[in-house]
Amino acid sequence: MTKIKIYHNPRCSKSRQTLQLLQDNNITPEIILYLESPPTKTELRDLLKKLGISARDLLRTSEQAYKEAGFYDASLTEQQLLQAMITEPKLIQRPIVVAGDKAVLGRPPENALELIK
Repeated sequence: MTKIKIYHNPRCSKSRQTLQLLQDNNITPEIILYLESPPTKTELRDLLKKLGISARDLLRTSEQAYKEAGFYDASLTEQQLLQAMITEPKLIQRPIVVAGDKAVLGRPPENALELIK
């Protein structure tokens, strides 16, 4: 079976629920604490490709840092948004579950089931 990874924030209820859902399905994922070890720009690009979304779609728009830094500005480039997520990893939507060349956002947690069936 393909190794499952979860970009996890233990303080986030959706992230905890998604991890529990994986464990309930007898999956022990590799846990990446992305706030402590932010992904590189290359890793972020790879995640976006697997998710099939843009950098803007991966931003947590409810975060104070998003509003304070003006990341809502539509003229910001993909590169600028990627750099923002590296600098402020709490801006990254969570959790992200990865299996091989596919990934899903665990919002809702049940999205992770798509990768394990």
